[in-house]
Amino acid sequence: MTRIFLTGYMGAGKTTLGKAFARKAGLSFIDLDWYIEERRHKTISQLFAELGEDGFRQLEQRMLHEAGEFEDVVIACGGGTPCFFDNMDYMNRQGLTVWVDADNDTLFRRLRAATHQRPILCGKTDEELRDFIAASMEKRRPFYTQAQLILDGNRLESHKEIRDTVEQLSDIILNEDKRI
Repeated sequence: MTRIFLTGYMGAGKTTLGKAFARKAGLSFIDLDWYIEERRHKTISQLFAELGEDGFRQLEQRMLHEAGEFEDVVIACGGGTPCFFDNMDYMNRQGLTVWVDADNDTLFRRLRAATHQRPILCGKTDEELRDFIAASMEKRRPFYTQAQLILDGNRLESHKEIRDTVEQLSDIILNEDKRI
């Protein structure tokens, strides 16, 4: 039985890595945000607007605990998921936690290209976006660093880098830890 939780800031590459690794390892893949949207039949933006952040975070915790009971799964968590309630402790107890760590410049470049898809970023100038990322990362880093493994999210730019990172994760899990 395998459970792998991918954590990290939005744009770090959790979904990209998670899909590729799950495919290689023969595991199911769940993007927690997509899972929540599917279960509630609403977008994350709609849920945030409807429930407020506190209500959304409670829903997110319930959905994490639900998905966290599945077996043979890779779960890409939302960027804030590890930072609320007992979520990081829960994930560490349930399986392997991996922080997909990308530097602020990489996050800026990736998120700048996707601001229209992320309402929290919409309308921010480049300077505001850089400041937002830096401030958010400073708050979230203490939670992300509780992960059992750290992978370089900066190296998820090309198909080759994605394959190499999947191989790195496979080597660690399959060969050294014997978790799968």
